[in-house]
Amino acid sequence: MGLSPVAPISIADRYRIQAFGCRHAESNSPFYAALLDALAGDAETNGPAARVLQPFAALDLSAATPLRLLAGVHRLALDGDSPGLAAHFPSTGGDGDVEAVLPEILALCSDPPPGLLQALQRDPQTNEVGRAAILAIGLAAIAAATCLPLRLFELGSSAGLNLRLDAYRYEAIDGAWGDAASPIVFGPDSFDGPSGLGDHIVVSERRGCDLNPIDATSDDGRLRLLSYVWPDQEARLERLRSALALAPARPVPIDCASADDWVTEYLRPQSGATTVLLHSVVWHYLPADARERIETHLAALAQHADASAPIAWLRFEPAAELTHPETRLRIWPHAPDERLLATSTYHGPPVRIAAPTA
Repeated sequence: MGLSPVAPISIADRYRIQAFGCRHAESNSPFYAALLDALAGDAETNGPAARVLQPFAALDLSAATPLRLLAGVHRLALDGDSPGLAAHFPSTGGDGDVEAVLPEILALCSDPPPGLLQALQRDPQTNEVGRAAILAIGLAAIAAATCLPLRLFELGSSAGLNLRLDAYRYEAIDGAWGDAASPIVFGPDSFDGPSGLGDHIVVSERRGCDLNPIDATSDDGRLRLLSYVWPDQEARLERLRSALALAPARPVPIDCASADDWVTEYLRPQSGATTVLLHSVVWHYLPADARERIETHLAALAQHADASAPIAWLRFEPAAELTHPETRLRIWPHAPDERLLATSTYHGPPVRIAAPTA
């Protein structure tokens, strides 16, 4: 007996699935959860909320089309061109009244302006600064093991805000690192366990790549990044605004390139420094052949790595069962076997630091 075909996911159910995620994520968004439920109700009757997403109905769930739509709407609220939206979006000082803002959004869905159509064409592209706290723990471990400055090469860098992570401050019970004057501070409650943070962490070089780099120093780039943050998550928005304000003083090259092409071109050991490949919530978006090509290149570099020019691979990615992200590390030649460093939320702290293995 043959298998029955799997029914396509309706647009209404796409809204509901995303609403569930916004309601039950560790950093939840009651505003978006209620709004997505309301849009699902409209989509059930083939209203504007259904019609605006119909051209993208063939995309799978990972495309997050409801979040694309809301990012476009959020940007209209943020840029000041839609006072009717701004009056109700928490990120612009609004009252968070979903019932009041719904007619405004449905009107936009009926006749989408160019900015909303552009947002629907793009994958949601966050540059979550909270992840810097997890990456800092990885850099501390690498610097302690190799006793060398660190050259950072990041996949899926977006605007490169996490390549500027030494512009932020990290203060754990057992040590501290980063700019003591930074407006972004990850305090002791951000770290559960020995952090290893300290002045031994020195970043000597940084570079990133992305298929669609965002210029963190431009008005358009800043609005795009802010639009992807859920509007009732005040702490995330404040942290992102602070990181964007710091960005112009720390230029970072972000190349427009596919991850595998870029790794094979740029990732090379350098004597007197540790070369670090790092990424956060990027790996599962890469095609299988790209992942294989990157791993092959790393394996070739690992064969020739020595104490004067080590290679490290720092990954902050979802666990196999997709329940939470894990930070894992390999260092050649010092610690070639992969080890779990920490777990956390997708948006950052608290960082639960794993006990060292024997």
